[in-house]
Amino acid sequence: MPNTQRYKLVVAYDGSGYAGWQVQPGVKTIQGELERCFKKLAGEVVKIHGSGRTDQGVHAAGQVAHLDLPAYFQCKTIIRAMSALLPPDIRVLKAMKAADTFHARRSAVSKEYRYFIWNGSVLPPFSCRYRTHVYRELDVRAMRKAAKMLTGKHDFAAFTANPKRVVESTVRTLSMLAVRKSGREIVIIARSDGFLYRMVRSLAGFLIRVGQGDIPCSEAGQILDRQIRTAVVPTAPPQGLFLWRVNY
Repeated sequence: MPNTQRYKLVVAYDGSGYAGWQVQPGVKTIQGELERCFKKLAGEVVKIHGSGRTDQGVHAAGQVAHLDLPAYFQCKTIIRAMSALLPPDIRVLKAMKAADTFHARRSAVSKEYRYFIWNGSVLPPFSCRYRTHVYRELDVRAMRKAAKMLTGKHDFAAFTANPKRVVESTVRTLSMLAVRKSGREIVIIARSDGFLYRMVRSLAGFLIRVGQGDIPCSEAGQILDRQIRTAVVPTAPPQGLFLWRVNY
């Protein structure tokens, strides 16, 4: 592709109808839909590189991706064309020119995920795809105590699932793990230099159990020390999870 320009994209999507971000044979994915539409725009195969993978049913408010296109494309043209070509549950919110050295994943400094919980007897129907419903009253104070114990640099082997690939290290620095409450909505905010496979959903599942009184908050440190995944740490459902932003 002669005279190419690298573009940085900010992408939002409702992951409910997709098998995750990464292209997979025989199923619809976010990356697959983006590449299909950019092929129409550019007239040739275009490879999209994301800041990371999101699982089936997980959403994004600020996924970042990059791609190389003919240099004559204007950023506003890209946004307008993608709004016309993409399905309505995927949108390119921003497009900007980037240096050739920019890489959506390797250049990232940190990522922030947010996990949304509706804590009440009835979940509003328009929230069913974007909130995890927890009937039992959650003790937010206990959840915050447990979250504080998990913040920092630790081996999070007990808070990840098998990614079916080699992982060099399960040590991560969780710079923020906060629990906020507004009415019936509880939000778990996790920020780190990197996340393991299903780490955020595992943290959310554990904090929900703490909030329900099934596990004392003091158990957080012991689970970290054991470095073994057990049933004590469940994986929370995907629909409450959003990739919120990627920092560079």
